[in-house]
Amino acid sequence: MNRYVCVHGHFYQPPRENAWLETIEQQESAYPYHDWNERISAECYGPNAHARILGPDDRIVRIVNNYSNISFNFGPTLLSWMEQYAPEPYARILEADRSSITRFGHGSALAQAYNHIIMPLANERDRRTQILWGLRDFEARFGRSAEGMWLPETAVNVATLEALAASGVKFTILAPRQAAAIREPGSDSWTDVTGSRVDPRRPYVCHLPSGASIALFFYDGPVSRAVAFEALLESGERLARRLLDPLSDDATPQLAHIATDGETYGHHHRHGEMALAWALRQIDISGIARLTNYASFLAAHPPDHAVRVVDDSSWSCVHGVERWRSDCGCHAGGKPGWNQAWRTPLRDAFDWLRDAIAPRFEDLAAGLVADPWAARDAYIDIVLDRSDQRLRQFVATHATQALDEARTVTLLKLLEMQRHAMLMYTSCGWFFNDVSGIETVQVLQYAGRAAQLGDDVFGTSLEAEFLERLESVLSNVTEERDARRIYEVHVRPTRVNLFQVVAHRAVSSAFESATQDGRVYCYDIEPLREDSRRANGRRLLVGRARVTSRLTRESETVSYAVLHMGHPHVQGGIRRHEEGEEWETRARELYAAFERGDLARVTALLGDFPDYAFSLRSLFADRQREILYRLLEARIDAAEAAYRTVYDASADLMRYLIELELPVPRALSVAAEFVLNRDLRRALGPAAGEPSRIRSLLDAARDVDVELDQEGLAYAAARGVATLVDRFARSPDTERLEQLADFVKLVAALPFEADLWTAQNGFYALVEQVLPQMRTRAEAGEPDAIAWVERFRAVGDQLAVAVP
Repeated sequence: MNRYVCVHGHFYQPPRENAWLETIEQQESAYPYHDWNERISAECYGPNAHARILGPDDRIVRIVNNYSNISFNFGPTLLSWMEQYAPEPYARILEADRSSITRFGHGSALAQAYNHIIMPLANERDRRTQILWGLRDFEARFGRSAEGMWLPETAVNVATLEALAASGVKFTILAPRQAAAIREPGSDSWTDVTGSRVDPRRPYVCHLPSGASIALFFYDGPVSRAVAFEALLESGERLARRLLDPLSDDATPQLAHIATDGETYGHHHRHGEMALAWALRQIDISGIARLTNYASFLAAHPPDHAVRVVDDSSWSCVHGVERWRSDCGCHAGGKPGWNQAWRTPLRDAFDWLRDAIAPRFEDLAAGLVADPWAARDAYIDIVLDRSDQRLRQFVATHATQALDEARTVTLLKLLEMQRHAMLMYTSCGWFFNDVSGIETVQVLQYAGRAAQLGDDVFGTSLEAEFLERLESVLSNVTEERDARRIYEVHVRPTRVNLFQVVAHRAVSSAFESATQDGRVYCYDIEPLREDSRRANGRRLLVGRARVTSRLTRESETVSYAVLHMGHPHVQGGIRRHEEGEEWETRARELYAAFERGDLARVTALLGDFPDYAFSLRSLFADRQREILYRLLEARIDAAEAAYRTVYDASADLMRYLIELELPVPRALSVAAEFVLNRDLRRALGPAAGEPSRIRSLLDAARDVDVELDQEGLAYAAARGVATLVDRFARSPDTERLEQLADFVKLVAALPFEADLWTAQNGFYALVEQVLPQMRTRAEAGEPDAIAWVERFRAVGDQLAVAVP
């Protein structure tokens, strides 16, 4: 059989980490999840790792790892997040590549240029580093060398293809409109194929000016568009037909293949991963074509047709690559009258910053390492592993001399500056509608971090000059004015220094009975001394600590004092390094004044910590939210008690008003809504309460016409079912099975839909692992086992999991 099918998914998210903390802070718009990475992982990355195939009765008959059956690439910055925050789907992704090698002879995973830079707009150095970093990141994660590489937005020119070929990349994937002309075997003439007229069913070879060559696949445009934008994922059967449609009865080897954003399957189109799983399985068992991946097809059927590409072209801008440098008309919406004229001066400002940094970097780094740019290329090894051992290996390889602590810090700052000078070109910053958008603010953060590090090591005023250039980057939003104001309002407040890290920990400690651990995001804090006093509901904490950046190894020893006078009043200060005896004297004075109740004197003594004053506002956002909500718990509990009194006293009257079709006073409906939603969240959540209690609460909510927090309650219910499945898996006895059965039956009858994906995964595993043992006992006539199997099947029915 010479007919093949391949589906490629490009999985990627814009970076969302605070550029100084290297972590994503809470995003309200992602509710009920912490942030959009977490939400999209729950809607797409996880579901594709456990994709459902349904039987005729709409029950799950098989759960498959879609990644094992498709070609895919994941952005390295996204995989870095997943490794820490979504380890289960991350592990399934790596496992899928290993299994694809067994099945197809070649791995299905492709590398990606590191942080989604538009490669034709990058300079030669950045192109090289982006490719090398992408390949090295891939090798570290997947344990093999990448054969193919995905280009961000499939943006390409000859210089980019030369860089790929020079790095050993065998192929990449492009859109059909990026093919300019083809030459058939044995012919000297070229045929114009512009306007997406290239035949996508074969690979092509692109011969480059250097004498090198690279294979190119041009995906099927119409079918890819139908998947992404035309609701083709509503039916797995239709998807299978469309994937097979391009194939003919010709005996020539041919490949039907598509490429879309991976988030299409589950995030952009709910349950899209199920349609994909069903279609791929039908193709696999049909005998009409074989599933494959690009590397396998290329190895078996090397290209004999040559191709030329359209320089400076991409898959998401009909104007080439103008979407990332000019007001070309491509955008994602916005208000009438908006323009994207801001794109050009923003890129100009970034180019200026990059080019101002480069010669200074070269000069200063040349005194530390043999080849500054080779050191930058190799810095990905440190990004992947910040351990002391890896750093020592790096220094031993690249340094021209033994580096003391100060020189090591300088080198790491220089390399971090270069990392951020590349991160600032992440394509998302130009893709959308206005310079004030969150994606553009994110790349401004990276630029700000690069400028700050540059000013630090060079003693320059890069940031000041950069801000002047941002004044010409005009926003469509009147109140935002320009990129300089956006930077000053939205970026500068996010900057972090070592004092702020200590302040964060000191304030946290003031609210905790025990000392906090020594890790604050990408910083380590080593307590050298810390003591505290309590009196009359107040707390005084005085300490000394060494704070160190895990990224640059910059460190400082400081003294600090913080006075917690009662919620939420906190004040404190930091003083640069002082000897232990000085600290002891200062601490004794503070403790003596505090124990006398002389708060005026304590406050005055806090003035002896003048280098950085802080308060509760000094906490980083997530911790600030956590502590403030904890402080509010008692007040919320008090409010709940008050609301409950109102509701209990008024429920009968509210029901009577509703029966008479009279409006319920807002004060009463608010009390009922607060109490009943809060009680339901508790009863449905991980504690998984009594079904009778939940039914009673739902009846009460219906009787008084309360608006339920459906999204929050559905999230709680899903967690409750998953918790009970997990408990049952650890001890699959009859009692726990009955609890699970009752709760699942209740959740199935809720007036809103709960996503039982996690629970279904766990239950499906039990079908494979536990059910066979119990069935054997049931077939032997054991009454308890017979009852267990029947009850288990009933739970499977409620969870829509087929039980054989």
